Formats: sequence, C-alpha cells, structure tokens
Amino acid sequence: MRTATVQRTTKETDVAITVNLDGCGDYSVSTGIGFLDHMVEQLSRHSLIDIAMAVKGDLHIDQHHTVEDSALALGEAIAKALGDKRGIARYGEAHSPMDETLTRCVLDISGRPHCVWKSGFSQPRLGEMDTELFPHWFASFAQAAGITLHIETLYGENNHHIAESMYKALARALRQAVEIDPRKGDAIPSTKGVL
Repeated sequence: MRTATVQRTTKETDVAITVNLDGCGDYSVSTGIGFLDHMVEQLSRHSLIDIAMAVKGDLHIDQHHTVEDSALALGEAIAKALGDKRGIARYGEAHSPMDETLTRCVLDISGRPHCVWKSGFSQPRLGEMDTELFPHWFASFAQAAGITLHIETLYGENNHHIAESMYKALARALRQAVEIDPRKGDAIPSTKGVL
C-alpha cells in the first residue's frame, strides 16, 4: 500500500494528513478555510488519491500559515507514500477546462522541486480565501513533494473557475504521474538510478 501519514505541528498550525495514492478519491478535509477545503477535495476526487486532512491554524492572524503548512504537509505525505518511486510513470500532464477557463498542468516527480505558476485573479478573495495565497500553495506543495510543477491558466475570466481548473489540472496530472507503469516493473524511472 502506497500510503503515508504526516503530522506537522508548529506554534502556528497543527496539521494531520493521511494519503493513499492507490485510493478512489475519498476525502475528509477541514482546514478552517472553506474555499481551500473545496480545492483539496477537488484534488483528491480527480487524482483518485484519498486525502484525510485536518488543520488547526492561527486564522485569527491570517490565512498564510494554514495555507502554507497544509500544502507542505500534503506534499510531504505524497513524497513519503511514493517511497523510492519504483515503477511510477513519473510524468503527468493535463488540461482542465471549466466553462470559459482552461488551465494546463505539466509535472515531473523528479526530486528537483520547482514551481512555475502563471495565472492570476481579478479579485482579492474567493469566499474567505485570499487569492494571493494560491501561488504560494502550489509552490509549497511542489517543494515538499519534490516535484517540478508547471501550471498555467491559458485563459479564463471567472475567478472561481480559474482556481478550480488549476486544482483539477494538478489532480489529473498527478494521477498520471503516480500511476505504476506495468512496463517498468520495479525500475526507478531515471537513468541515474535514483529520484
């Protein structure tokens, strides 16, 4: 079973996450930020990665620590569940349309964390979530997961659609990349022999 549990406790947040890479998209998400819950639920459902996430953060200050630490812990849990990455497809890409919006996500489970985020919002909040925190969530996730992540909204107008299409594109690309490729057996998908 490719599962992992991560507990991340600081003076700012208390995060508990369990993931199952071979799940069916079941989720239980509670971050204290409704819109972020909705996005992580989309990520779980469309990647088929089961995610249980409970976050208690210092929301009386602002949302930054909760958003950042939830992304770091989720990325860490996925990296831990991947283990040495034997047999995985490694690469994934997806386009996610949502009405007038289209987002592209391309990723490599490379062990070299990097995030290129090309999108934007025309309003400062979605629900109660600060839109300036979205690029930070994706960068934090990529860093902790050890993935190279490129995500770009090609076009779109509705801010909700833009955010949701980003998470759905990530989900579909991640689903491809973590899948076991039967042609690879238990080989590490790198000529270096390690990822």
